[in-house]
Amino acid sequence: MKNKYLSLLFLFYFFFIEIVVSAENDVYKKIDLFGEVLEKINKEYVDEINQSESMDSAINGLLQSLDPYSAYMSPEAFNEMQTETSGKFGGLGIEVSMEAGVVKVISPIDDTPASEAGIKAGDYIVKINDTQVQGKSLNEAVDLMRGPVGSGIELTVRRRGEKKALTFKIIRKIIQIKSVKTDIFEKNIGYIRLTSFNENSGKQIKKEIVNFEKNKDITSYILDLRNNPGGLLSQAIRISDFFLENGEIVSTKSRKISENRKWFANQGDLINGKTLIVLINYGSASASEIVAGALKDHKRAILLGENSFGKGSVQSIIPLKNDGAIRLTVAKYYLPSGKSISEIGVSPDIEIDEAADNFKIKSETDNQLNYAIKLLNG
Repeated sequence: MKNKYLSLLFLFYFFFIEIVVSAENDVYKKIDLFGEVLEKINKEYVDEINQSESMDSAINGLLQSLDPYSAYMSPEAFNEMQTETSGKFGGLGIEVSMEAGVVKVISPIDDTPASEAGIKAGDYIVKINDTQVQGKSLNEAVDLMRGPVGSGIELTVRRRGEKKALTFKIIRKIIQIKSVKTDIFEKNIGYIRLTSFNENSGKQIKKEIVNFEKNKDITSYILDLRNNPGGLLSQAIRISDFFLENGEIVSTKSRKISENRKWFANQGDLINGKTLIVLINYGSASASEIVAGALKDHKRAILLGENSFGKGSVQSIIPLKNDGAIRLTVAKYYLPSGKSISEIGVSPDIEIDEAADNFKIKSETDNQLNYAIKLLNG
């Protein structure tokens, strides 16, 4: 009997090894096939090609087949990304992703050429100057949008609710993001607008809250996260913590169980339990959704506006030997309730459609902000 079990064990072992070897052989065959295709293109394609650029496109195509947020960054693009998270960069001022082969605007950033021209969250960029975007990778489209400061670009977009394509002429410029703007409404409402989550955002917000709290007339707050495309996870956690006494803020679940993580609030609500309304819209993504979702789940804030974008995944920047990097999705965000943000977003407690084209402080056409002010003052 013992020999029989040993025989079965060895049979299973060799069967398993055969499967592994077969899988590896399939991969090597595909690599050989790729080399053959590249060789045929190089010899037979109607125009001469740059093989290095073709390889970059192949790498990027592999990454973007995974999801809209994974991508390859050349050394130049990686350097630009590092500059962006510090709060100063050049360009149009939009956060984009790829959807169904078309570049989709996650959000225009306040006071940038894109927002001033009228680009909105959810717009699909179908043409850049005279070049059709369909069929191009996200990196190729972003490269087309890059250019010298002061130069012009024409974007053709498709927008929900509009039958015809819209065309916007935009001038590129150096963009310096002041991620926090504040005001006081009706003498008793502290207004904080956060436009991005860069490395300075938490420090700026804390400074403004401390100043507001010195004003004895302030009885409530509005945190405006509309058209905020997100940014650094660390800042989302820190800013959520400013308004919570305890409890989970966010968790991430990864392929590797050992890398699953949870973040919790420390004791101490900077606004001492005062009423808080958070404004969100379709352009609120990623870190914005973490803050809004955590405050909603803990019943610490009233969410007002529109359903958020639904970018609930964690991208890790992994440097490569060529000084470039890959942006790879390594986990997904989960709210304290256990709900995933990915492709679902965060829903408001009070749904109010936006009216203003952009969110200037106390605009008369800003339905969401005006409703929030009326709600707080009865």
